[in-house]
Amino acid sequence: MSKQTKNNDAIMNEEITAKEVRCMNDDGTNYGIIPTRDALQLADDLGLDLVLIAPDGNPPVAKIMNYGKFKYQLEKKKKEAKKKQKVIVVKEIKLSVKIADNDINYKVKHAREFLEEGNHVKFRVFLKGREMAHPEAGVDVLNKIWPMVEDIAVMDKEPKLEGRYVNMMALPKKDDKKN
Repeated sequence: MSKQTKNNDAIMNEEITAKEVRCMNDDGTNYGIIPTRDALQLADDLGLDLVLIAPDGNPPVAKIMNYGKFKYQLEKKKKEAKKKQKVIVVKEIKLSVKIADNDINYKVKHAREFLEEGNHVKFRVFLKGREMAHPEAGVDVLNKIWPMVEDIAVMDKEPKLEGRYVNMMALPKKDDKKN
């Protein structure tokens, strides 16, 4: 069997191959450097596990603890951290160089809704055929849109040519009332 268990957990109890370990207890009691068999006996007397926490140390560092409880606490912390994460949604608004004003207004209306919901908005102007020779036309479209959303958004990325697209990223402004 390898040094670590199947699911890549810590090395513990009889899996410890070092002759002696620097041993400590879960409550902070330090037993110093003692033979591994004595540390195992100490852990067994307390009804706990001997877990190697620093296998690369000289000598390795082992801790006497309730490993099941320790593992449960770690999983609980991970779940709590995951709950507090905020998922960032990026909505994409596609435009063209020859877009009409009423179409711009319609697309900006949707972009404003997305920004008010707290989503990020990526504006993309697709350049077709001969339009690639004048990418500044795509930049002009995005510069025309920006004043319509700047009261509720912050420009994260300036209009920039990327392949056949001219992209601009807008983020919702931070609202001080929410905090």
